[in-house]
Amino acid sequence: MEQQVLGRSGRLVSVVGLGTWQLGADWGDVSETDARDALEASLEAGVTFYDTADVYGDGRSEQMIGAFLKDHADAGITVATKMGRRTDQVPENYVLANFREWADRSRRNLGVERLDLVQLHCPPTAVYSTDEVYDALDTLVEEGVMANYGVSVETTAEALTAISRPGVATVQIILNAFRLKPLDEVLPAASEAGVGIIARVPLASGLLSGKYSADTTFAENDHRNFNREGGAFDVGETFSGVPYEVGLEAAGRFTELTATCFDGSLTPAQAAIAWVWQRPGVSTVIPGARNADQARANAAAGDATTLGPLFTSGVREIYEELIKEHVADKW
Repeated sequence: MEQQVLGRSGRLVSVVGLGTWQLGADWGDVSETDARDALEASLEAGVTFYDTADVYGDGRSEQMIGAFLKDHADAGITVATKMGRRTDQVPENYVLANFREWADRSRRNLGVERLDLVQLHCPPTAVYSTDEVYDALDTLVEEGVMANYGVSVETTAEALTAISRPGVATVQIILNAFRLKPLDEVLPAASEAGVGIIARVPLASGLLSGKYSADTTFAENDHRNFNREGGAFDVGETFSGVPYEVGLEAAGRFTELTATCFDGSLTPAQAAIAWVWQRPGVSTVIPGARNADQARANAAAGDATTLGPLFTSGVREIYEELIKEHVADKW
């Protein structure tokens, strides 16, 4: 699989990575066997970038990746974790003492001395502008606790604020065919600054796979059930903030576009993933997978040839006609 530089970290990573929220929690039940199989299948397919967080299953995701790392110590794997959601979401909690505690816990879970990349996990907006926050993160880099740090954001404004900071290696943001706003300012600014973009939610919580319908049901412990109105966390993380019925209509159009442009050579999910990593400025895209088959199918999108202007213009048309009014002013 093609590799690209992960921003200021200088690391080479696969253009398609693996997001491991599914392996921890909030996506229904995933067995340890299925989780490990998804990790192994991803590596076999060329995936070298794995994204997790300390709150995914209260450390379950990190621990499973730690066991996986132990068995593949020489595989050139980069692991990005996140911190900051283990406490009340107020700026006052984003201090060195807490960063140290959270990072140490992640080091234990992952079984490493130094974390490859630690991202602030969508903190309160004021955190992105606080000098002391970056001073604390710089301290942990100097001490060897982490090699690099970045941020995960909800809004383009937060991304632009973080990109302006010289120590920020990466910015993680939602980018998919239903969330095009980052293309306008965030990706160009990141490219100019040398900051890596980690694109998450590339399938809009599965909508862009084209496999859902009005009759699809989700488990009680699946965020696509309990967070549709944003009751647990930012609603933009669930179906990219698009009302489900609107998303279904747009996904149907996207499936038709994929069939027209690729005649079965790419599934809608693969086209959606490939479109994201092929945007200039994106370092890697991190679809999730609940099992080995999904992991292999997602990774195959990393081998896709350039999708071309017909497909790209079709994505823009669907967004402008159906999606933009629901998302552009919020994120």
